Amino acid sequence: MRLGGDDREEAPAYAGRMIDTASRAGESTRFMPGRVAARETALVALLAVVQIGGTALASGRQPERGGLGLAGIVLLGIAVGAVPFRIRYPDAALAAVLAATAAYWSLGYPRGPVFFSLIVVFANEVVVGRRRVAAASLVAGFLLFPWLGYVIGRQDSPPSLAAIAGLGAWLVALLSVVELLRSRRDRTREAARSEAEAVRRRAADERMRIARELHDAVAHNMSLINIQAGVALHLADDLPAEARDALTAIKAASKDALLELRSILGVLRHTDEEEPRSPTPTLARIDELIAQAALTGVEVRLDVRVDVGRLPRATDLAAYRIVQESLTNVARHSDDPNATVRIYTDGEVLVVEVLDEGSGGSPGSDLPSGGSGIVGMRERAASVGGGLVAGPRAGRGFAVRAELPLGPQA
Repeated sequence: MRLGGDDREEAPAYAGRMIDTASRAGESTRFMPGRVAARETALVALLAVVQIGGTALASGRQPERGGLGLAGIVLLGIAVGAVPFRIRYPDAALAAVLAATAAYWSLGYPRGPVFFSLIVVFANEVVVGRRRVAAASLVAGFLLFPWLGYVIGRQDSPPSLAAIAGLGAWLVALLSVVELLRSRRDRTREAARSEAEAVRRRAADERMRIARELHDAVAHNMSLINIQAGVALHLADDLPAEARDALTAIKAASKDALLELRSILGVLRHTDEEEPRSPTPTLARIDELIAQAALTGVEVRLDVRVDVGRLPRATDLAAYRIVQESLTNVARHSDDPNATVRIYTDGEVLVVEVLDEGSGGSPGSDLPSGGSGIVGMRERAASVGGGLVAGPRAGRGFAVRAELPLGPQA
């Protein structure tokens, strides 16, 4: 640092480390008080060694300045001792360090590494967002350091133009370094916030996937249980009383379980799909799905015109779940439970169609309405970038049609 004439101060390599220490001051309240105290004690000790010890060593080569003296040590001690107060009182700490350092410099004491405390509190002021105060301190330093010694008679001649320009350049460089440090800190914090938000989004996606799996797997099978029990009660009037009571209990329990499942499903939908732990649902196993549907009395005609072994995994799973949910709805709501399932490609999309030939409700089925089946199917399609439409067919029955992007073939 050049302030005038032969008044020079070197900038050791560890100056950057001190500035970085100051840059973390605004975060100090995150740490436990003991940790803050230990950090500040270490910083003060380091500054004392550098400023007071280093200047004392440098004074031996400046006999014309008469040595440090008690007053010089006190001024340097005030500058060092005020540094920890930047945590709670940043403006006051900056003012105290600036005043003590300017007084030491202007009174003509030996030159040396006396500016480190000032650099630390100044950097802290910028980093914590008090940039106007920091700018004001720069202006004050620009006026005090070259001129105060001359004004109070401790300097024989006014500062030269070169000395003033050198000081201005040094202060601009200091401000630039500290601003870069602040910008880096802000980018790091923003990256941390973005990562935390990404984690929250992943958690929300996971909960939504679990919600879909609950509906598509558990609700599907519970519906089959309920329907089978209802059909048995409807058709077997001559069953023993114990058997009828058991079927009635199964039917009631499965209905209650579905209601509770839908309640849980609603909670999950409002907040994030785990990999299936049973054999992975895939269109390669669609015959098993058709067999399950047949057990509930649903007659299914299957028309598959695609190599299901080469479908992208996400598309394959979405198509399987859409067929599964559609057949469950046929079993629950159709009075003539027969359906046609068509799976084929149309350009770059996989088309899944489930056409129900019946209408109305199946015998013995009093499952609660207002479920999330169609909503879940739409979400399934949307999760792979596709779409789904569902509604009554012209004349009779119900149709579900999903278009799912194929993307790269697996």
